[in-house]
Amino acid sequence: MENLKGKTAFITGGASGLGLGIAKACAKEGMNVILVDFRQKAIDEALPYFEEKGYPARGIQLDVTDRVGYAKAAREAEAMFGKIHLLVNNAGIGIPEKELYTDSYEDIDLAIDVNYKGVLNGIKEIVPLIMKHGEGGHVVSTASKAALVPVPGFTLYNSLKMAVCTVMETLAVDMKPYNIGASTFFPGPFMTNLGASSGEVRAKHLGIEMPAPPPPPPPPKDGEAPAPPPMPDVDFSKIMRSPEEAGERVVRGIKRNDLYIISHVDFKAGWVARAEAIARAFPDEAETPGFKQVFSMLAYNPIFEQQTQVPAFPGYEKK
Repeated sequence: MENLKGKTAFITGGASGLGLGIAKACAKEGMNVILVDFRQKAIDEALPYFEEKGYPARGIQLDVTDRVGYAKAAREAEAMFGKIHLLVNNAGIGIPEKELYTDSYEDIDLAIDVNYKGVLNGIKEIVPLIMKHGEGGHVVSTASKAALVPVPGFTLYNSLKMAVCTVMETLAVDMKPYNIGASTFFPGPFMTNLGASSGEVRAKHLGIEMPAPPPPPPPPKDGEAPAPPPMPDVDFSKIMRSPEEAGERVVRGIKRNDLYIISHVDFKAGWVARAEAIARAFPDEAETPGFKQVFSMLAYNPIFEQQTQVPAFPGYEKK
């Protein structure tokens, strides 16, 4: 979807963090923007930015786990701007995880409902509306770097975000005849408020407040040397990137019809190690005669050929 001007974007989790960064980038391209968010307060705080810039934007309060509410929100969105062309499944939650066997069933169900079913609900409600007008469109779903290189102690987050990737890969195949693209966004460290927004979602669904962050370490006592900084000589501005940059990267990926939108090249070695480990796990045997003819879609999927080499993002070129 190369030309975004005049088209409409439906962005969940769109009133803060990465979602708001994506919304701003879409608005700069001339899109109508619908900020869909669990928190009305966040919507109210976000909309003045668009008003000041003269960007057409509206807000809809929605819990993405509410299927009846989602259907209503889809109708509201069409009433606001007409045809929807872009769905961004960005709403997500982080729960306080440890090892999976110590997590509560309530937190497990909530993580699945928001991070996985919330994406499915968006596709179920919005994609048919994009198909209906026949002008093509695009779907982006936010996963995480954790889907590519699993983080210890985050079984739910790792696995659900990888599930989102598989959903989008399959959607890309299914939507190709309709000129509807599909991308998975794999953000790394960005400056967001996922902790605060997750706490509000968790409190509403489970009646449980998110645990307070640990207190800072006490100052050194007299005569003790101060603790060294945990990561000296690290420019955190290059690591903790802005949501606005995330939005610009996502918009570029939409225009390029990228299957994967990856924010940090730093994950590549970890992903390659994972892919090579899986490749080594295939038995060193001859292929079964006729297998690829009978089970061609089990043996190969041509959608992967769609992804071309992504150039450096402006400002990140190799020196």
